[in-house]
Amino acid sequence: MAIKRAKGLNISIEGLTLADAVRAIQRAEGNFDCFGTAIVYCDQADCCWRFACLTT
Repeated sequence: MAIKRAKGLNISIEGLTLADAVRAIQRAEGNFDCFGTAIVYCDQADCCWRFACLTT
């Protein structure tokens, strides 16, 4: 999912960790770049990365 979204946004995520790649995508989409930083609770209910974020 990250590769497809990055290509759609015309950003390179090559060489990045999954967390850094998702944060780059979040920034490019104008969202909070918070992937992987939540501990137990996340207030970004509409984020498409939410499940992966909370289980990573």
